Amino acid sequence: MDLGPAEAPAFNPQPRDPRLADWLKDYPPLLFSERLYQSVELMERYSIDLSIDLLGRLDVIDQLHDWRSAHELCQALSFQSRFRSAVTWLVERVIETGCVEARTTRNNRSYRLRRVPWLPDLARLRGIGLEIDPGNSPTFALLDKAASVYPAVARGEKSGEQELFGTETIPLWLNYFHNDNLTYAVNNWPGVVFAAHRLSSRPRLRILEVGAGAGSASGILLRWFDEQGLLTNIKRYLITEPNAFFRRRGQRELSKQFPDVPLEWQALDINLPWRNQVIAGDEFDLIYGVNVLHVAKDLLFSLGQARDALADDGWLVIGECVRPYVDQPIYAELMFQILDSFTDVITDPKIRPNSGFLNTDHWRRAFTRAGFERVEVTPDIDRIRDIYPHFFTGAISGCRPATINAQIE
Repeated sequence: MDLGPAEAPAFNPQPRDPRLADWLKDYPPLLFSERLYQSVELMERYSIDLSIDLLGRLDVIDQLHDWRSAHELCQALSFQSRFRSAVTWLVERVIETGCVEARTTRNNRSYRLRRVPWLPDLARLRGIGLEIDPGNSPTFALLDKAASVYPAVARGEKSGEQELFGTETIPLWLNYFHNDNLTYAVNNWPGVVFAAHRLSSRPRLRILEVGAGAGSASGILLRWFDEQGLLTNIKRYLITEPNAFFRRRGQRELSKQFPDVPLEWQALDINLPWRNQVIAGDEFDLIYGVNVLHVAKDLLFSLGQARDALADDGWLVIGECVRPYVDQPIYAELMFQILDSFTDVITDPKIRPNSGFLNTDHWRRAFTRAGFERVEVTPDIDRIRDIYPHFFTGAISGCRPATINAQIE
């Protein structure tokens, strides 16, 4: 281990690569504006400093003078076994600082301190983030709230769901899942742009949206379809959300904004048979969702349910936070790592090797195995990541074939 603590690097992101503008020219300029670029870079840095702070508060740093796996760290510190994924994420987040190193032997990954991390100055970083865009405030609020309950969740005194989805935290989520919050709103655009382009020639559109939350993605879809002259093509738009509060909130707002669109609202749990929840026999031309299917308990089951609810040649289009590289930490995961709904999922080495966000190859394999054709990921994240590895948003799409012959494994 090196002597002395590491020095905190200045926040000084590199200029955007001009090639990004070419690859994103078919999207609204806000998809990756300078403000959004700076905000994402700041959030990445903030999550690193917040992870350093948490590792100190959880006494993990003191355990890393010798090689320790996440399992061994949880045992040594009397943490709940289910907290292991959160410990893993925190330590992996700090590896890029050079203060922690990792090794993998016989499928066991362990960690050791190389140098004492710097003392985080979170208030200074928050100030920089708010200067970049005051709309970053909700993301800071949720990251900080999640971090504040990590110790209690680690010890089993509280659950992440209890602490992050209580009555007092609902305003935090409403502010976060809002189109004024650029770092989240960017997720609402790729799927909408793709769907409008792909379905523009169809005179009648029946749309099912899953996991709509309070309606920020629904609002973007309706707005974009209106700008593209497609709003009157919508003959039915069924918006589903299992949380009654979010569902009522979305219904109230969207009904006022789009009184002439045939909007409907209903609850839908993507982990249960869909036909038992929506009207049996109904078919849709588009099934749409943003940051929903990555938390499906059984991803192939939920994809299969979506496929079966589509009409022939109907499209499933989902906006997702996409992991550019396998095992790459993403700042937003800090607020989700303590949620069982995020981590307690069925994994598969080919289509879902980890909980949480997937990369492009995993999504393509999952869609294909579920029986979809013409599977695409847009924009071209595989090319973008080579010049900018913090571009996290994309749309995954697939078409239900007129006759399904695919063998669902």
